[in-house]
Amino acid sequence: MYGKTFPNKRFKITLEFLEKHLSKSETILDLGVENPFSKIMIENGYSVKNTGGEDLDNDQSTLQKEHYTVVTAFEIFEHLLNPYTVLQNVKSDKLFISIPLRLWFSSAYRSKTEKWDRHYHEFEDWQLDWLLEKTGFKIVDSVKFTHPTNKIGFRPILRYFTDRYYLVYAVRQ
Repeated sequence: MYGKTFPNKRFKITLEFLEKHLSKSETILDLGVENPFSKIMIENGYSVKNTGGEDLDNDQSTLQKEHYTVVTAFEIFEHLLNPYTVLQNVKSDKLFISIPLRLWFSSAYRSKTEKWDRHYHEFEDWQLDWLLEKTGFKIVDSVKFTHPTNKIGFRPILRYFTDRYYLVYAVRQ
């Protein structure tokens, strides 16, 4: 999935954000299959369960049957057709979500070889805020950050100062 690149900056910022807001006594349900960041959370003392690879647009049963106190959804909502239904089925009162922001100079990402590696949504920050509000969550804290690349060109230069990621901590109202 990551090939030769690894999002070290994103992982560092996300872990620091979690540590700022989340006790290690919490039980996390991380949406999506086990991934490098869920392993990082475990290595840093968090109790993490992942969903099993089911299509969360059609099957939210794991959200109903698992026992957890917080949900994390890092880089997954952009792949869903219906994140609203997923949020409606979250049992916990705490939620951490990160999304890539829509960039005016770059079209939505779409892998031509892997059907799960496509972005249906390229969110603007206000769209995620509204989605959370409509599903009964209030944002407690958020952070935006850039994702520079080591390439040469106009778009790589823009990535040095244009926010690419939006990370939020929200609680049920």
